[in-house]
Amino acid sequence: MTLPTASTTKAHLANTVASNSCTRQHNAPLLYLLTNDDDFDLLYQKLELALATGVISLLQIRRKRVLSQVNGRDTLCKESLKIIELAQRYAVAVIMNDDVELAQQLGIGVHLGQGDGSVMQARQALGCQALIGRTCHQSIELIQAAKQEGASYAAMGAVFTSNTKPDAKVVSQDQLSQGCNQDIDICVIGGITAENAQTLKGLDIQYIAVVGDILNYSLSQIERRCQSWQKVLQGWS
Repeated sequence: MTLPTASTTKAHLANTVASNSCTRQHNAPLLYLLTNDDDFDLLYQKLELALATGVISLLQIRRKRVLSQVNGRDTLCKESLKIIELAQRYAVAVIMNDDVELAQQLGIGVHLGQGDGSVMQARQALGCQALIGRTCHQSIELIQAAKQEGASYAAMGAVFTSNTKPDAKVVSQDQLSQGCNQDIDICVIGGITAENAQTLKGLDIQYIAVVGDILNYSLSQIERRCQSWQKVLQGWS
């Protein structure tokens, strides 16, 4: 297997992000999938099934359990190269959770929590074309700061009670509405499913981020679940 180099990956994924943003249908958001902590072989199979449906536009590599292991960062790097190659096959952009240095090494973008470093420094390290997200919770002030620092998008949530982060505070509809009026792309995350996503119609959001509503399903159910999301997004306007 020939692994992608950082330079070719960066160019490809930058073009992918731009293309996906330009081809959004009418105000329909893009579906943004975050990886879970499944064993890698199982995760890879699930990702391949999901990406093959064409409904996923952005993929975040988030492997907390792997990182907690001995030599976890080396393992994550090897996994990430395989995931990036898979994503390239389906023209899906990839970003890394938290780790700017690893994102730079791999030639991809990054998503930063509030405690994961400076957006400005990440922009300097990754370049003007890199996709950089910032967690902003329910705070309009944090969204404004993310915009000022050069983030590509601000993430708001939890929108609903989430199994991934059960203690996360839920964002109100008023906060979501205000966030969508800050002249920066908004990503919503937290407990969102193909069924309850309908309540978000009318908001000018760029990304809907999901984990469990796709990856908690079995291999035999992944394609059908992605098709459910396709119907939701196709009927968004």
